[in-house]
Amino acid sequence: QVQLVESGGGLVQAGGSLRLSCAASTRTFTIHAMAWYRQAPGKQRELVAFISSAGDSANYADSVKGRFTISSDSPKNTVFLQMNSLKPEDTAVYFCNIGLLKRNTDGRLTYAEFDYWGQGTRVTVSS
Repeated sequence: QVQLVESGGGLVQAGGSLRLSCAASTRTFTIHAMAWYRQAPGKQRELVAFISSAGDSANYADSVKGRFTISSDSPKNTVFLQMNSLKPEDTAVYFCNIGLLKRNTDGRLTYAEFDYWGQGTRVTVSS
């Protein structure tokens, strides 16, 4: 029902930049939010950043705040991740995902994923 295709990964030196892209294709879903996850070798998949389809709400993992920027092109169902000041610990396979945004009773915005994943794009940061 949903196909996600990531691109833009590669090998970069520490301090460098990469821009990831993810295009979602679907005939049945109305996409409300998208996110980027990453999975490093031997570690669990972690949420990196998410954004509403309108681009007016976004949030980031503490480990990437100030370095990564997520953006979206809603008419094209595309999400981007601009990654600056990359560190070796950013090395991972990056996946995009579609989901929903929810606001907790404490006002905090959270992301609820749907079980649709692309093949991922590998990012390697050398020291």
